[in-house]
Amino acid sequence: MPQASLAPAAQRIVHISRPVLWINTLGTGVVGMWLTGTLWQAEALAVLVWLTLPFNLLIYGVNDIFDQDTDALNPRKGSIEGARIRASEVRTIWVSVLATNVPFLLWFAFTLPAAALAWMAVYALVFVYYSAPPLRFKARPYLDSISNAAYALPLVFVPYALGSRPVWSAAIGLMAWSAAKHTYDAVQDIEEDRGVGITTTAVRLGPKGVVGWSGAWWLVSTVCFALVNIPVAVVNALIAGALLVGLARDPRPETGHRLYRYSIAFPYVAGTVAGVQLVVALTLGLYR
Repeated sequence: MPQASLAPAAQRIVHISRPVLWINTLGTGVVGMWLTGTLWQAEALAVLVWLTLPFNLLIYGVNDIFDQDTDALNPRKGSIEGARIRASEVRTIWVSVLATNVPFLLWFAFTLPAAALAWMAVYALVFVYYSAPPLRFKARPYLDSISNAAYALPLVFVPYALGSRPVWSAAIGLMAWSAAKHTYDAVQDIEEDRGVGITTTAVRLGPKGVVGWSGAWWLVSTVCFALVNIPVAVVNALIAGALLVGLARDPRPETGHRLYRYSIAFPYVAGTVAGVQLVVALTLGLYR
C-alpha cells in the first residue's frame, strides 16, 4: 500500500472500531483491575491494550461485515455512531481483525491463567457470534439482549489474569446493565431491522415493551451495584430512570435516537462515579 494511503486506511480502521464506545471494554477492564485492590499493575497492560482498538475492531468489524444490508438503510451509520462499510472493504477488515487480535491471543495463551483464558474465550466468541452465522444472536429476540451481558466479562477475566478473584456483585450488576442498555439502544433501529427481516428484542417488544424489559434489567443492576457501592447504585437508578421515562412518554424509534446521546454518556458518568471513588480509596489505602 502506498505510504500516502496508510493514514486514511488506519483512520478508517479506527472509525470502524467506534472509539466512542471503547469505554465499554477498556473502562470495564480498568475497573476490573482496580477491584483487585491496586491502582496499577503492569501485568494488566497487554490486556488493557487489547481492550482498545483490537477487541473493538473485532466486535464492530465483524458486525459491520454481516450487517451491510441493515446498515445501508440506517441513517446514523457513516457517522461517529458507526461505519457504513463497502463490500470491497470486507477482506481488509478481516485481515485487520486478525492482525490486531491474534498476537495478543497468542501472548495471553502463554502468560495468563486458565480461568482468565476461559472467560476471555467466552467474551470473544459471544461477540463474534452476536453478528456472525450460524448463531447470529443479533437476529434472535431476547438472546440478542442477554448476549450483551458479555460486556461485563472484563470484570471477571482481568482479576483472574492478575491472580485475584472477581467481585461478582459488580460483574453480575454490569451484566444486567449491559443487557438493558443493548435493548434500549436498539429501539432507534427498529424500523431498519424490521425492514430487512431481523427480529431483535426491541422489534419484538416495541418501544413500550422495551421500557419494561430494560427497566427490569436496570433494576437488577441497581440492586447488585448497591451491594458494592451506594453512590454508583443511586446514579445508575437516576440515569436509567430518566432514559426510561423519556421513552415511556414518547415510545417511538425517533425518541430512542434522540435519547441515544444520553445513553452513550451513561457509562461515562456512572464509570466516573465508580472510578473516582476507587482511585481515592486506593490512593488513601482505604480499599481492601
